[in-house]
Amino acid sequence: MAASANHPQSESPMLAQSVGPNFLDASVEWRRIFSEAWGTFLLVVVAAGAHVVAAKTGSVTLAMAVVAPGLMVMVVIYFMGTVSGAHLNPAVTFAFALRGNFPWPRVPGYIIAQILGGIAACAFLRAAVGTGNHLGGTLPGEGTTTLQAFFVEILLTTGLVNTILGTASGARNIGTNGAIAVGGYIALSGLWAEPISGASMNPVRSLAPDIVLGDFTAAWVYLAGPLIGAIVAVAFERILIGPPTKAGTETAQGSLPKR
Repeated sequence: MAASANHPQSESPMLAQSVGPNFLDASVEWRRIFSEAWGTFLLVVVAAGAHVVAAKTGSVTLAMAVVAPGLMVMVVIYFMGTVSGAHLNPAVTFAFALRGNFPWPRVPGYIIAQILGGIAACAFLRAAVGTGNHLGGTLPGEGTTTLQAFFVEILLTTGLVNTILGTASGARNIGTNGAIAVGGYIALSGLWAEPISGASMNPVRSLAPDIVLGDFTAAWVYLAGPLIGAIVAVAFERILIGPPTKAGTETAQGSLPKR
């Protein structure tokens, strides 16, 4: 396919054939970047904030704290999934690119937006609520080694990314089934694994409190674990479904209408 103003040479011909007419339009890229920053802000402010509020007031139970991020992700997919794909997680962006559903040149912009959104959320929590419970950061639970937490994060992220890629392959991530499945998986993982590793599955969710506090204890667990989990999930997805689908590409990139 010949390049045009909306299909620059930097994108592969196969990608250009599989995306909507506006994904390659750089003039609306800022909307997608803003969407990722705002969505990640909301996710982190809830995921970390639940633990900060629990430490401050004692009124948030563990079950509440782990279900809240799942509900927030479900809501964000509903209201902005069509804008950016609602990745909200560097491991997800990485997985979509590795799977062939998302262009590698767009990955840095998405990840930077996610990092900034996460840091802003933790800065807000620090100013508004305090720094209780390590500002909601994730650490291996009592009696759990960093290596054990590392393997749990790999497992949890593998399941999360498979859930996202699997629902995306049927064009359902932007819609009822995908939103419920992804949000439900996050809540379910937290219900059993929060006491072990913190059930992060998201480098930004874990590293944002560390960056704001300047404390990187066990940070490698929550960076390496989700990224390795994403790689394993992409390999499993190839076994389960085969080559990347057009529906998965549409989900990963959103379907932002032309303004």
